[in-house]
Amino acid sequence: MTDAPWSGDASSLVDAFRAGDRSPVEELDATIAAIGASDLNCFSLVDADRARAAAANADLSKPFGGVPTGIKELEAVAGWPQTEASLVFRDRIATYTTTNVTRLLDRGGAVPVGQTTASEFGGLNVSVTKLNGVTHNPWRHGRTVGGSSAGSAAAVAGGLVSLATGGDGGGSIRIPAGYTGLLGMKGTFGRIPRSPNAFMRPNTVVLGNLARSVRDAARYYDVCSGYDPADPSSLPEHPNFEAGLGTHDLAGKRVAIIPTLSGVTLEPGVEEQLRAEAAALIASTGMVQVDIELSVPNLAAQWMMGNLATLLADLGDHWPGCASEMTSEVAAGLFMSQSLYNLRTAAVAEALRVQANEAMAAAFREVDFVISATNPGPAFKAEAATSSETASFLDWAKSNAAATYAFRSLLFATRLASVVAPKLPSVLLDRVGQMFPDLVNMGGLTIISNIYGNPAVSIPAGTVDGLPVGMQVLTRHHADELLFDVALAVERERPWPLVAPRGAPVPAGV
Repeated sequence: MTDAPWSGDASSLVDAFRAGDRSPVEELDATIAAIGASDLNCFSLVDADRARAAAANADLSKPFGGVPTGIKELEAVAGWPQTEASLVFRDRIATYTTTNVTRLLDRGGAVPVGQTTASEFGGLNVSVTKLNGVTHNPWRHGRTVGGSSAGSAAAVAGGLVSLATGGDGGGSIRIPAGYTGLLGMKGTFGRIPRSPNAFMRPNTVVLGNLARSVRDAARYYDVCSGYDPADPSSLPEHPNFEAGLGTHDLAGKRVAIIPTLSGVTLEPGVEEQLRAEAAALIASTGMVQVDIELSVPNLAAQWMMGNLATLLADLGDHWPGCASEMTSEVAAGLFMSQSLYNLRTAAVAEALRVQANEAMAAAFREVDFVISATNPGPAFKAEAATSSETASFLDWAKSNAAATYAFRSLLFATRLASVVAPKLPSVLLDRVGQMFPDLVNMGGLTIISNIYGNPAVSIPAGTVDGLPVGMQVLTRHHADELLFDVALAVERERPWPLVAPRGAPVPAGV
């Protein structure tokens, strides 16, 4: 009888199944019981019947054969709700399954337990929605998990499942991984197909997972990556990531440590912890630290504006009548985008993207890796919209009915004024970013790799004030395997807890 879910990594759970030490059905029963008893609020749906059928027929020869797995609720699974974490679509049922999930279940043999919570439409880096309420951090109840892959991170770090899917359009895998002490890998853009029905604009979203170990993440990429014709941006299959672990010589590789990438302000203790972890990594691998100039614009505001075009397409005729059903921040962002995003704003955003691409390209001509923080600080209050402890722009905009009306009236006036002064929206957008840095700090460290499309990974880097922080490592396009080996070097030298330490931590790889 299995009393509690597996606390090691998913790969070792497969080994235990094959050895006859555990069974998929018993593991699933323990998982479902643990989810029911959990206070993390990280599953929005548990499909026990489907999961039990899959567990009973699990093919243990497959890479994740029999492993109970959480599916982020922004990914469609035929027959399951397709809410996108929003009240707007609370009654919609998916009629298809994404390529990523299909591969995970068919090629990988994973057992789909249910849907993990996400931020509404993946639009915020927090873990609270009107549909699902607040998802809590297993390291400290009452603290955020980040987003948008909030439930997946909480479920894996909280010991409920050893594997869960995620997506990253501006940091949505790396941010929650950093807040919960997990490995969060964002591959080169197109590594895992986003089909079917994949929006092309703004070419920043990648798919992946939240992992307890490096080999779990590498195995996931082996299972789910590779070209699919319904996603023309998807890349050809890559040689085996898991088999290649540990085969790349990191000695002599050049690395730059730039903690405050994009000029994001870090909270006390984060830079010191990051530099200590980076120094230990460099010493253990024989890499060479070099100093470079890397000045990239913070594109958080422009990224938000561009991404919301796809949200408008998704909402269709529901907008703007559905605004009251949406998370206040998402609705405010959409109103803001409609008023501030015009051809001139788009031109400024494109110019900034070119500037960012050129700066990143120049950096990777000089170094193999760039190391930065993943998040500005450790996990903040779970109910908060941003990491700022002071009142934010969005706090004011949603504070009461009068403020909301004033906010929308101001945006409408701006929209009219921009007809005769097309530069006004860009000027106002810059000004808002200066006045309310919380709008651009959240995700400011991670977004650059979505804009540029290069791979980046958040590796557990110890704790600050008892909460996890992440060390983000970036490399050039198509060198994903090098990031796996950098993470492996950390895992071997300084193993991290695979689950939040409510009990004794389990060494990595066990």
